[in-house]
Amino acid sequence: MEADDRERRLGSPLTPDESNSLAAMARVEITGQPGHLKAGERNLQICREPIFLAVLAFGGGIIFSTRVWQPPLAWVCGILLLLSAAAFLVRRRPRVSLATVVAAFAFLGAFTGQSRDAATVPQAGIMRFTSGQEVVLTGHLLRDGIVRQGNFGRQQQTIDLAVELAENEDMPATPTNGTVRLSLYSSAGARRAYAAADEDPAKDEDEDDNSPPALLYGQRVRLTAKLRPALNYKNPGAWDYRGYLDSIGISALGSAKAESMELLPGRGGTRLSAWRWSARRSMLGMIHRVWAAPEAGLFDGVLLGDRQFISREVQLEFQRSGTYHLLVVSGMNIAILAFALFWVLRRMGAGPELATPLTIVLCCGYAALTDSGAPVMRAVLMFSIYQITRLLYRERAALNAVGMAALVLLAWNPRELFDASFQLTFLAVVLIGGLAIPIFERTSAPYRRALRGLQVVGMDSALPPKMAQFRVELRLIVTHLSALAGKRAAFWTVPAVTGFAIAVYEVVLVSTLMQIGMALPMAVYFHRVTITALPANCLIVPLTGVLMPAAVLAVAVGFVSPLLAQPAAWVAWWALRFILGTVSILGSGRVADYRIPTPEPAVALACAAALGLALLMARRHRALALAGLLLLCGSAVWVGTHPARPQLYAGRLELTAIDVGQGDSLLMITPEGKTLLLDSGGLLGNGHSEFDVGEDVVSPYLWRRGIARLDAVAISHGHADHIGGMSAVIRNFHPAELWMGPEVDTAQFRHLMKAASDNAVSVKQRHAGEAFDFGSVHLTVLSPPQDWQLKKRVRDDDAMVLRAENRRRSLLLVGDVGKKIEHSLLHERLRADVLKVGHHGSNTSSTAEFLAAVRPRYGVISAGVRNRFRHPRPETLQRLSDAKVMVYRTDLMGATTFLLAPADISVSTYNSSR
Repeated sequence: MEADDRERRLGSPLTPDESNSLAAMARVEITGQPGHLKAGERNLQICREPIFLAVLAFGGGIIFSTRVWQPPLAWVCGILLLLSAAAFLVRRRPRVSLATVVAAFAFLGAFTGQSRDAATVPQAGIMRFTSGQEVVLTGHLLRDGIVRQGNFGRQQQTIDLAVELAENEDMPATPTNGTVRLSLYSSAGARRAYAAADEDPAKDEDEDDNSPPALLYGQRVRLTAKLRPALNYKNPGAWDYRGYLDSIGISALGSAKAESMELLPGRGGTRLSAWRWSARRSMLGMIHRVWAAPEAGLFDGVLLGDRQFISREVQLEFQRSGTYHLLVVSGMNIAILAFALFWVLRRMGAGPELATPLTIVLCCGYAALTDSGAPVMRAVLMFSIYQITRLLYRERAALNAVGMAALVLLAWNPRELFDASFQLTFLAVVLIGGLAIPIFERTSAPYRRALRGLQVVGMDSALPPKMAQFRVELRLIVTHLSALAGKRAAFWTVPAVTGFAIAVYEVVLVSTLMQIGMALPMAVYFHRVTITALPANCLIVPLTGVLMPAAVLAVAVGFVSPLLAQPAAWVAWWALRFILGTVSILGSGRVADYRIPTPEPAVALACAAALGLALLMARRHRALALAGLLLLCGSAVWVGTHPARPQLYAGRLELTAIDVGQGDSLLMITPEGKTLLLDSGGLLGNGHSEFDVGEDVVSPYLWRRGIARLDAVAISHGHADHIGGMSAVIRNFHPAELWMGPEVDTAQFRHLMKAASDNAVSVKQRHAGEAFDFGSVHLTVLSPPQDWQLKKRVRDDDAMVLRAENRRRSLLLVGDVGKKIEHSLLHERLRADVLKVGHHGSNTSSTAEFLAAVRPRYGVISAGVRNRFRHPRPETLQRLSDAKVMVYRTDLMGATTFLLAPADISVSTYNSSR
């Protein structure tokens, strides 16, 4: 009997009943459902995906509620009326009824968004203590502390503390609610920071120099801290850092000395969270036992989203190559792991009814261990709903599954709609469900299904002629190959190779759709056109499909036997090495670093319309579907190539002091549009930080202005708060020239010179006595002299002083020079309408004699809010007031713009424009 069955599978005749049965099976395989589709069932995709349509309307209602306010009762009445009309029309006018239901969802979205906005969120009690005075806090940790290298070579630790008690000089110990994010540092490191800035009021070399101990979830501590409210940089286009912290429950920020911390008995938090953090620590520890550095740090990021041991340079290469999603536990990681888990469970004999919920539970547990917050849980929710729909035999309802997940998330928190990560996740799944899957159904899916049961010749009669011919041709290849490898090996090899080719096609297609579909949000949020993302992802996605299961298996087996974990660890290690090689090659060239300004509203609307049309036409006639894809491709090309239109003020000389906190960054634009950026801000200290003022503050402001290129950049002197962000500015805006004073020997300066060399920027040293034209603006260098002698440490007096003049209007930009240099310049022509006040308003600058010589009408001070140097100093402000100078401050007013014309001078600030 077994021999007869084998003969039948290899081509013997079938009985009529068997033939009919196999024909039915084949129909299910090819069409995805029993029977043939009726003509009336082939409808618009928009009607086949009602939940997806509903969530689009719901989101539109949320957006509408931010523009138009209505009493809640009005929204409720509108919803009831629309639903009643839909019920009345459902049999008479089904399409009109559908449109009415969609309108009801729009009203529901507006009601939900407005209700959540109107709900008063009680302010955390800890906000009473954010005046900057010392406060004694008692509380427990909500997560493990993150230890990294901080400023001036010291280690610091970041903790999230759930406050239980707070007290200061004015208030006794009071039960207090709220979560604060604190930076723990040793006081010796802090004193060196003051010393480096020449602001140390007293030095104590005997101060304890120990680094803060590593803290764990649930530990209770008492410490003395200084708290401040979270603030945003006050520039157009700045990231809403305060909103981000609010979304994750952080009420305030602060710093504390490690020496002031005292561990208390007992524990806080919950048992479940304690177990979760313990499991996470165990996994991180096992990763570092299975793999050595630096690969272990990368596995931390790939598996758990922990980027503590991944340098900013490596992260930048992943960003430039368009593969950063690999390091943040994205939806791709979840999908790959879920596929592997589901496959293993099915091979172990579990049916889909058991394998599906088990896969969902395991993915939820994994997501909890990653500590990646809302984005990864959002991906798990979307995956879970999609898997449940598959279990209910709704495999084609991909967009409905996405819509249901999004509807749940937006109903819970309507503000999610404005979160970039929600938009990117939603769009990625829409591109797969709305474009990739329909294309697969018309191209690769029939061939993939036709590969099944290739040995059973009787199935051919139940297939479309093209698929039957495909199977016949494959069997001919098998016949020729059987002479070399045997029939059994040939019947295994041919479908495997063909299936691999189909998989390559599908990966390339999905990657292509992702790049063209994501072009607009990538330009809006990241100002990137990831030219190398397509080839990078075509190589990296399959490698990640190997890396993720192998790495998870290695870590799991490592808890049983590290020796047994080595084979899987070796496979994951090699997959990671290939990924790193791909990223290094594709992310290192200048072509990968193509940055663009924020697209204009018309471009954004056109791209959104192109995506909508592509989704609508994806399941229509082939010609219409192809037209939709071409339209989407054209919109992506338009985003990347549309010429920038900078926001300029023709005929006026502009000076804008960008808010970079405690630092300087000045944008000067000539009347005809030539651009110069003097200084770029930066973080004080020599520590390593993922935050780059040039990349994260200055560049977004310039992109928001529509500036794609700078004509020149300049650095006043080598202090970090002036040059720290310039390397990123050079990479992003490729200026033709870099102006500077004497060359200094510091690590940051060498890094800056390398960036200039890599981007073919011409470096020009400027010195006193030099005068030249920059467009229609005449520039004069007043300091430092050509024979200026540098010291071992960079000094404020090293700063380059520039005077700019255009049509009887002038600017004086003095950097950080002090009284000595100011006195030496009194014989120069100093008269200026606008003065960049020296050294952030320090008492070391802006003497009365100097102000009398300059006679400025306006002065601008660039300083950080509540900076530790207490800039600007009251004495300086008084001297400016006595000289009748109208002073503007970036710490209070944000980015400040002066527009100088022969007839008048106008001033605008970030605060006044809001």
